[in-house]
Amino acid sequence: MISSKLPDVGTTIFTTMSQLAAETGALNLSQGFPDFDGPDALREAVGRHVMSGHNQYAPMTGLPQLREQIAGKVARLYGRRVDAATEVTVTPGATQAIFCAIQAVVRPGDEVIVFDPCYDSYDPAVRLAGGACIHLPLALPDFAIDWQRLADSIGPRTRMIVLNTPHNPSGALIGTEDLDRLAALVRGRDLYLLSDEVYEHLVFDGREHASVLRHEELYQRAFVVSSFGKTYHVTGWKTGYVVAPAPLTAELRKIHQYVSFTGVTPLQWALADYMLAHPEHVQELPAFYQAKRDLFCDLLAGSRFAFTRAAGTYFQLADYSAIRPELDDVTMAEWLTREHGVAAIPISVFYQQPPEGLRLVRFCFAKREETLREAAQRLCAI
Repeated sequence: MISSKLPDVGTTIFTTMSQLAAETGALNLSQGFPDFDGPDALREAVGRHVMSGHNQYAPMTGLPQLREQIAGKVARLYGRRVDAATEVTVTPGATQAIFCAIQAVVRPGDEVIVFDPCYDSYDPAVRLAGGACIHLPLALPDFAIDWQRLADSIGPRTRMIVLNTPHNPSGALIGTEDLDRLAALVRGRDLYLLSDEVYEHLVFDGREHASVLRHEELYQRAFVVSSFGKTYHVTGWKTGYVVAPAPLTAELRKIHQYVSFTGVTPLQWALADYMLAHPEHVQELPAFYQAKRDLFCDLLAGSRFAFTRAAGTYFQLADYSAIRPELDDVTMAEWLTREHGVAAIPISVFYQQPPEGLRLVRFCFAKREETLREAAQRLCAI
């Protein structure tokens, strides 16, 4: 008999809802991926590099040309000069980067603080390292950090705090003042930060992404994780990266080299080429996705869903209390998919202990205009 290391873990909600959408023919606004392709020049570059013979292992740390482009972006956008050789590591996906960062520093008996609702990979990675997650709920309705509760939760066993901004699933943002408060709380303590910033360029309404990379004190104890898949509309490429101080990077690479060793070589070449030729891409992303958010929300205004427009990410939460308040959110998501042809993600799955009476579902608006219009029409008809 197998004694499972994760006995309570099943198939992720993302797989479940995407499969249900496929089975029922529903519009898939559940799993977070675009229904449109990345830039032509980027995709063409992959074929060019495949045919040019760039098909063998890239260096374990990532293609040097790509790491240089990442370092340049970090300097340009966040004012931090990092060493591409010792502080930047390319990984096959942000989830793998998160896993390796956790394995690098979390030991048996350690505690890791996460904020619910949180991405579902954090807790299993901590448990596989022998640690335990302390789940702190974000304060509703704004999904803000409860600073007193955080202060009370930091103790001698606290090894890491996981941040996520822009926040999945809520779209909430952390501000520079929040980073200052966090710095004051962790000062003098032997603990690390994991900052999941995969939606770093999807920040709306003129607001600025408060990256840990901007904060000198916090960066010295941080792993900052980003995603090419989110930034360039190519989630299936599963390519991300970690920026961290040299001592932390060295520990992360010890794990990374035995998990995957390296990422896909021609994809790294293509990304390096595209970043060099099109640095404007990341600056255009906020307006690109804000237009999609606004279209979807404007269309949804005629429905019985209640919502506040997301400040970041490509997800929009919607409260269905006026529609089917008797249904929990998992049942509601299934009902929407089966009966109305729109798949969504229930929010309770991101919690260890969901708040009583939570009636929220998450829609992904990283979709073509015709998809958003059709989905909104179906939702407004409910």
